[in-house]
Amino acid sequence: MKKLIFAALLLACTALAAQEKIRVACIGNSVTYGYGHKNPSESSYPSQLGRLLGEGYQVGNFGKSGATLLNKGHRPYTQQSEYKAALEFAPDIAIIHLGLNDTDPRNWPNHSKEFIPDYLALIDTLRKINPKADIKICRMTPIFHWHHRFRSGTRDWYWEIQSAIEKIAELAQVELIDLQELLYHRPDLMPDALHPNEQGASLLAKRIYSAITGDFGGLSLPAIYGDNMVIQRDKPFTLTGKADAGARITAKLGKQKKSTRAGNDGKWEMTFKPIEANGKALTLTVKGCGKKIEYRNILAGEVWLCSGQSNMAFMVKESSHIEESLNGCETKHIRLYNMKPRVYTDNIEWSADDLEKINNHNYYLPAQWQTADKESVREFSAVAYHFGAMLADSLGVPVGLICNAIGGAPAEAFIDRKTLEWHPQLIDILYNWRENEMIQEWCRGRASLNTKKSGNKLQRHPYEPAFLYETGIAPIASYPIKGTIWYQGESNAHNVELHEIIFPTLVKSWRDTWNDSDMPFYFVQLSSIERPTWPQFRDSQRRLAAIIENCGYAVSSDKGNRWNVHPTEKKPVGERLARLALHHTYAMKHITPCGPTIEKAERMGNSIMLTFGNAKGLASSDGNPLRTFEIAGKEGGFLPAESVEIMGNKVRIKNCDIELPCRARYGWQPFTTANLVNSDGLPASTFEISVR
Repeated sequence: MKKLIFAALLLACTALAAQEKIRVACIGNSVTYGYGHKNPSESSYPSQLGRLLGEGYQVGNFGKSGATLLNKGHRPYTQQSEYKAALEFAPDIAIIHLGLNDTDPRNWPNHSKEFIPDYLALIDTLRKINPKADIKICRMTPIFHWHHRFRSGTRDWYWEIQSAIEKIAELAQVELIDLQELLYHRPDLMPDALHPNEQGASLLAKRIYSAITGDFGGLSLPAIYGDNMVIQRDKPFTLTGKADAGARITAKLGKQKKSTRAGNDGKWEMTFKPIEANGKALTLTVKGCGKKIEYRNILAGEVWLCSGQSNMAFMVKESSHIEESLNGCETKHIRLYNMKPRVYTDNIEWSADDLEKINNHNYYLPAQWQTADKESVREFSAVAYHFGAMLADSLGVPVGLICNAIGGAPAEAFIDRKTLEWHPQLIDILYNWRENEMIQEWCRGRASLNTKKSGNKLQRHPYEPAFLYETGIAPIASYPIKGTIWYQGESNAHNVELHEIIFPTLVKSWRDTWNDSDMPFYFVQLSSIERPTWPQFRDSQRRLAAIIENCGYAVSSDKGNRWNVHPTEKKPVGERLARLALHHTYAMKHITPCGPTIEKAERMGNSIMLTFGNAKGLASSDGNPLRTFEIAGKEGGFLPAESVEIMGNKVRIKNCDIELPCRARYGWQPFTTANLVNSDGLPASTFEISVR
């Protein structure tokens, strides 16, 4: 009898405990259901969420594959048994992730105006079932470019639906959980472009767990902040970070004090007033969630991003002027943030461990701000260091340099994914990129070798379009900078015309990222080497600089090496970039920004008169006659100029065999010995020009 009574009491207690559990209903489509998983009951995001939340919660998976939010869609969620079960569940918390199937051409084009009313009606119904229910709706998980309907409308409708979902959150006053941002940089977790695999579902579960509990791991800040950092002077300094939802965050920078609260998404930010570069070291203290983070020895000054491929990554210790570079480096107010790769893109197969870390966006090794000394400078970019050293000397303020250059990287790897997806031509560069001839064959081959041991068909690699943006640009995008210097092009020189589309897109992508449409962007023109497309590429770079606002180039063809793509004379190249910045960005007009720049060509009888800008003291760099000028007639074939004469800021050239000269060019050899300079010893660029 006692046993029966005990059993009855135990059963009653168990039932009571079950009633007291917080009921979480996961309402959605196939992503919620766990489509494509071997065992959705174990690996779907609701199943993983239940394990994260623990015994105090009861999580129900009410996902229906193919379901639409639209009531007139091809499979309305409100007509499915899963919907009825969700209502019977009477959730205390409802997580709604719908909209992906509404991108189907059967749905959105016909019924888009009904999406917001239908969504609001679903929310109202859940509230009627449980007026105290906490309802959270989700920005949709990504649909990637290889989805079969992506270009036929899904891409466009997807973003229209995302905007509608954001509006619904505002109208219904419900929390919005961003699942798009979470997976947008992880195509490797979306094998069919639509459905996250088990690992992707794990990320969804963790994100929704944080949304329910407010637990975002406590106070944290991006790795770019640290001891010894340089804050961009004379600009508001916005500090960003994460914390548990609603947590109060306080910060002190010098004498400035700020406070805020973390949002429901765990994000917070605060903005300090601009700081002058007075040489005084500051301390930044941030407190929240029972934690204190302190950064010391901070200076205000000029901050520049230094990026590109191997010639930017080329270190001081590899250059031809090591001792000169290291001499006195400790006396300069220069701080270095050196983002080096975990594994180099050498001619090797990468380990399984490295491949997994790269997929997880752990490609760059952890970095920290360092003061300039012989050890740190030796390991830093030679071009970037000499750029910074000249700025520090000329401006008399501290200079912070961030370097994230990667050897061999093509420019498209540094462009954000959304820009590529929406570009009318560059969207094609995303498709099957390792077999895509828009990408240089060497890059594709090296990536295939590096990733040979990977069993993942979507294995990431730094040469993949958008990858270096995701891993090297996005993590530092909250950090204010003055501008960018760039040395890249070797891995895009196979297709000059395509680069003329890629490069302006890259510049705009970064300016949009930093919300600075006029951010200075200075780059190094390719040097000299025996590669046939390089003269055309150099001339193309010259023309690009003329049409992109606040953009300039430094000539390096006189410092090239006939057979080596990595010339070692980097000091003058860095200083030429600094001249551009000092003249244009810092208005030091007494500094000549560059070498002679071709302005126009005029026919004078059987000769051509070339007019140059920045042409004070035109001369030969080596005392020999000027070389590599060529002339073409209307037939189009170029012949060497037989007569070359400097006349003030002009150069007169002719070839007696050409009676009606129509075009001129200069330095048009892959490895050129062109020798025209101005009085500052700065060389003229390769160019081709038509006679007016």
